[in-house]
Amino acid sequence: MAAAQATASSVNDRPLRIGIVAGEASGDILGADLLTALNKQCESRIEAAGIGGARMLAQGFDSRYDIDRLAVMGFVEPLKRLPELLRMRRDLLEWFTAWQPDVVIGIDSPDFNLDLELKLRERGICTAHYVSPSVWAWRRGRIHKIRRAIDRMLVLFPFEEQFYLDHQVPVTCVGHPLADQFPLQPDTDAARAELGIAADATVVALLPGSRGSEVEQLGGVFLDTAQWLLSRRPGLQFVLPVASSARRQQLEAALANRPALPLKLLDGQSQLAMTAADSVLMASGTTTLEAMLLKKPMVVAYRMGRWTFALLARLVKTDYIALPNLLAQQRLVPECLQEQVCPEVLGPLLLEQLDNDALRTRLTESFTALHQVLRRDAGARAAQALLDLIRVKSAR
Repeated sequence: MAAAQATASSVNDRPLRIGIVAGEASGDILGADLLTALNKQCESRIEAAGIGGARMLAQGFDSRYDIDRLAVMGFVEPLKRLPELLRMRRDLLEWFTAWQPDVVIGIDSPDFNLDLELKLRERGICTAHYVSPSVWAWRRGRIHKIRRAIDRMLVLFPFEEQFYLDHQVPVTCVGHPLADQFPLQPDTDAARAELGIAADATVVALLPGSRGSEVEQLGGVFLDTAQWLLSRRPGLQFVLPVASSARRQQLEAALANRPALPLKLLDGQSQLAMTAADSVLMASGTTTLEAMLLKKPMVVAYRMGRWTFALLARLVKTDYIALPNLLAQQRLVPECLQEQVCPEVLGPLLLEQLDNDALRTRLTESFTALHQVLRRDAGARAAQALLDLIRVKSAR
């Protein structure tokens, strides 16, 4: 409260001006959570503007562009949209400079936001970045630009905080919003009832990814692994959430050659599928964090083109790819790369997780401990860190 009072007085009782640039749906969720917490913690009225989505707009946020104009992925699409993106960034730079916000927060979208934050900071505007790019894993040279661009980094994971401290970048670990949302104990029976699966069934969830290239690389292998498991454990059931109609078509084509597989395709519902499962075979990605928060044993697979993998292997500077392993800084769950992604490797690993009660108990205990570490009320912590930053800046 003292920080909020000091902040209010430091800006001569005018509304606190908060700039936010969120580039996709996940950023809109974080931005809305942040605005809720700021309104609770700050005594002065808040004006917030920049780029945001529906959740932020519902809180009175003034978005100068539709958030979808910033949500670009891959390598080709950003290049095709480059002139428009550069115009947007120039416009935001000039608009924020004229508006003089107390702080501008870029939420994720580092390729767009870090350049904007750097130019704003050069013009004397306080800046912060929420959600660290994977600078600790690859392209570590970006840390020098980050140090020049921001007054504070807000990170989701403790190992990221230590990386920034080691590189003299002001940082606050706020925890992960999903850890606040997920219960410490998942309701597996309720998930199975919703999916029409018997409570005493043994279920494996297959999550080959949401992109076409991921499903192309992993979808068939995952289905072959399901057949390998079924041949050794008759009665197993499988659930596979699909991210879109295009992914459903891909997988239905693959299933046409495997007609006897007891598998239920779900439209979306990846969290429900994992909740219902005894173990999960999944692509590497942020979904591994959800599986961890749901206390589910998992086998994580990563496969891409040979030359692309060879290039990335030279660039990546981390020992692990799965978030549970990164968080624990030890190999809690198996990671299978490239040639290891085959039924003869994946199948036995999953069988061990299904059959080894002691292993399942150890994983549940480790995942629960990590869940508690990440459960920090992320929005409130982020808001307090920003209010403290504004207070310190305005006192100078």
